[in-house]
Amino acid sequence: MKEQQRFVIADAAPGVGLIGLGLIGASLAKRLLGRGFRVYGHDVVPARCANLTTMGGIAAASAREAGRACATVVLAVFDTAQVESVLEVEGELEPQPGQLVVCVSTCDPDRIAALAVRLAARGVRFLEAPLSGNSDQIALGNGVALLGGERAAIADAAPVLGAISKQQFHLGPVGSAGRAKLAVNLVGGLNRAVLAEGLAFAESMGLDLAAVLDVLKASAAYSRAMDTRGQKMVQSDFTPHARVEQSLKDFQLMAAAAERVGQDLPLAALYTELIRGCIVHGEGELDNSAVICELRRRRLVRA
Repeated sequence: MKEQQRFVIADAAPGVGLIGLGLIGASLAKRLLGRGFRVYGHDVVPARCANLTTMGGIAAASAREAGRACATVVLAVFDTAQVESVLEVEGELEPQPGQLVVCVSTCDPDRIAALAVRLAARGVRFLEAPLSGNSDQIALGNGVALLGGERAAIADAAPVLGAISKQQFHLGPVGSAGRAKLAVNLVGGLNRAVLAEGLAFAESMGLDLAAVLDVLKASAAYSRAMDTRGQKMVQSDFTPHARVEQSLKDFQLMAAAAERVGQDLPLAALYTELIRGCIVHGEGELDNSAVICELRRRRLVRA
């Protein structure tokens, strides 16, 4: 097989392009800057670009400008459509032959696999690397990367992957990591919902929630959701680390993937109903621990 041409950086400064500077993107920037990378970032929201500058990164006027100086570009945008737009719409990133694109977003695995094929035809290397962990966990270096793509691309991306995640798991070709990420997010979402329902139940019986959370953490019912979301539910602090609207997007992807393979997901359907209730009440931009709000409303409705 003919060896692919390597992308040549336009200037001598090593760097990483970062497209998308929201909750996850800002955490990635923190990790990369902390490891000595020069981060060229872009977001359509000017305040996010200003935040990157404050952190010590370089805010670019466009995705194309952010990526043209870097052999590796990381995408941290919201959904599949935005990934496709950044990589295929003229005037956006316009990746060059040999350039390596690492996508950390949770996307439709079939569409991402098809996108990788189209990019390969242009000589662009694509690595699927959805991250497990909320923005706070990723900023602390506790994210886990699920990888889909060629081993050579993984080897070339190793310094970047090591900066943004504590562990990496190669699942197979592009699309495999996205499918695994949907399964991971399904379990994570249901763990949050179970915790929220348990706390709402305890609260309705007049128990002290902080004490109940301590008991849960020490009991056979323990899950990591209690560490990452327990205090937020107890204190009704829904400052976002991962938003409700993002959970809905992911669970819609799960429903579509499950339909394609003929798998019923009854618990996922119940969780989707709960977070739709949150969105109806204007809570879409809150942390996904706000699912407890919908459970509390259900108690009030039936009182």
